[in-house]
Amino acid sequence: MGEGRDLSLWEQNLGAAPDWLWDRTDLETLVLADNGLSALPDGIGRLTALRMLDLGHNALTELPEALGEIEGLADFLYLHDNRLTALPASLARMTQLRYLNLSENPFEMFPEVVTAMAGLLELRITDARLTRIPDSLGRLKNLRELHLRNNRLTTLPAAIGDVTELRQLDLRGNPLTSLPDALADLPRLEKLDLRWVALELPPWFADLEARGCAIYR
Repeated sequence: MGEGRDLSLWEQNLGAAPDWLWDRTDLETLVLADNGLSALPDGIGRLTALRMLDLGHNALTELPEALGEIEGLADFLYLHDNRLTALPASLARMTQLRYLNLSENPFEMFPEVVTAMAGLLELRITDARLTRIPDSLGRLKNLRELHLRNNRLTTLPAAIGDVTELRQLDLRGNPLTSLPDALADLPRLEKLDLRWVALELPPWFADLEARGCAIYR
């Protein structure tokens, strides 16, 4: 358990979130990870003081639109290791969120609502089933880390060149056949991870490395 405004119910075998939880409107951090949760009630939207929410390692197949009521969620949102295939449109209101982990969910389509989260610094969607990344990724002007390991991507959109704050790009284990030239123009790129990728290296890789970007392959 936690004290004050921080509450951890990690690995309590809850099966369902207790009703009293939605009266804790003072909470700033809430951990509900590893509890076998298959659904989340609309009551979650009452916890508008939350800055960090951990719903990882559960069995969630969808999230309620009410989750978008937590517009002040700024620090972390962990949704990894669930059964999500889409996200509610209301999450577009989370423009202050800085860290989002969606890994280990069976996403086949990139949840485009994520590109409205203008405050994101780090985004993780690894070990999913993504086949493409939308052009709208370029809206994430503040993004510094993008982790896309172990998906089904064959390329990236040229719009990634608009993510000018990007420092780290992890593309390990994707069946890439090409990369956009726009990657060469990212001014702050420090690490490009292409391990376990059978890709003919474009000539501009040398320019990236000369600029100090570490390319792992």
